[in-house]
Amino acid sequence: MSEVTMKHQAPKKSATEHHDLVNDSSKRIPVRERIAYGFGDFGNGFMFDLGQAYLTKFWIDACGIGAGAVAGVFAFTKIFDAFMDPIAGSFVDNRKNISKRGKFRPVMMVSAILLGIMTVVTFTMPSGLSTSQKIIYAYAAYMIWGVVYSFTNDPYGSLASVMSRNSQDRSFMAMTRQVGSVGAQFIAGVAFIPLMGMMAGGSQEHGYFIAAAIFAIIGVLMFGVCYLGTRENVKVQRNNGSQEKEGFKDYFHVIFKNGPLGAVILMTLFTISAMNTNNQMMVFYAQYNLGNIGLQPIINGIMMGCSIVGVFMIPALTKRFGQKRTAFWSFIIGAIANLANYFLPSNVVTFIVLVTIGYTALAIPNGITWAMVSNAIDYGEWRSGKRKEAITYAAFNFSRKIAQSLAALVSAGVLALTGYVANAKQTPEALNGIKAAMTLYPGVCLLLAAVALGVFFKLDDQRFAEIVDDLDHGKWEHGKLGEQKLDK
Repeated sequence: MSEVTMKHQAPKKSATEHHDLVNDSSKRIPVRERIAYGFGDFGNGFMFDLGQAYLTKFWIDACGIGAGAVAGVFAFTKIFDAFMDPIAGSFVDNRKNISKRGKFRPVMMVSAILLGIMTVVTFTMPSGLSTSQKIIYAYAAYMIWGVVYSFTNDPYGSLASVMSRNSQDRSFMAMTRQVGSVGAQFIAGVAFIPLMGMMAGGSQEHGYFIAAAIFAIIGVLMFGVCYLGTRENVKVQRNNGSQEKEGFKDYFHVIFKNGPLGAVILMTLFTISAMNTNNQMMVFYAQYNLGNIGLQPIINGIMMGCSIVGVFMIPALTKRFGQKRTAFWSFIIGAIANLANYFLPSNVVTFIVLVTIGYTALAIPNGITWAMVSNAIDYGEWRSGKRKEAITYAAFNFSRKIAQSLAALVSAGVLALTGYVANAKQTPEALNGIKAAMTLYPGVCLLLAAVALGVFFKLDDQRFAEIVDDLDHGKWEHGKLGEQKLDK
């Protein structure tokens, strides 16, 4: 097809059909739906954040698996999970005979129930197993957990793109989603370790099991609120009768032909690995560098509580400065705070102040990212004439899984390389390794995220408004003309 291709109108339809397929981007959805959407990530966080923050310590300290082996479990399973995302995305996008409940909501809810079950399984270690058998069990349980997570998170993330095309709605949903995510992190960070200790009864493994079960039940219930409170309002033409099934070819085509999505993917590699490393190392830093594991819930409470306040500011900040500028300067502020925390001597007060600034500055752009992905889905439809919500979100989620794998390698890998010994006094090398993973690594990652966003993300608010206007009137670009317009 020629690089200079004229705009094409969608095939003409009857007045009724046209009304069903064309959407008014100025129309707002009810506030209750936008809030209910955020409960999905609230529930997601109750199950996801446990694994990111506490599985490392559970497997090393409670189950007696070596730090190097745990690093291998996380690294391999996260990469495996990343390649499961296109399968989950293709499954959802290829669904036919969609009921009135929608394309994404039913898959999300059924998978969320299974995810709750698998969350408990990952925090369970059968008695009588040898060390090798424990490692095999950890691999198997976490791999299955990751597959189920893909089938939960891909349809949940795609849901926002069909709830509304209004940019303010999307910023509001990005805010509610991030509030839900950080809220779950807050509760997990403050309550999980004390709850585990209360339920232990002399056995760490038993305490982890009971605490994980409680969190999993709450997580599933929160997904239920999302399922019951949301609707798929945007009417899109899917050509279900003739559309070919999508596979890995379509998956890679989405990645390499959608410039805004590619920029978000690159940025996410840095942001998610920074956040997960922070969450995984906090319990180690409090116990060994600050000398009191009881500080962990206090620090998390302050850090994540302030992050929630920051996330509530997303709609106001993006309305005034735009999504890109807000995210860029947040990265810069977060990087400065984290780097300062590494080079300053370890001190409880300065550490709390700087880690709070760094985490809040990271939570804001992480929230904006959800709106950016929904915008990238619309951009992909505008550019190609084909709408692929789930497989686009799967491509984005791939980067999150790789980032999670990288964070696990950094966290457990640093412990192994610097001579960490579970439940013992640590050497100066081990203490410095914990501090570097906790502060230096996130600082560098946020600088790289700022570069990725500033250089490669070109879909600003004004250009996106033009794309939405085209889609509202049933028009889209083909070939490379869309990219040429975006570069102007």
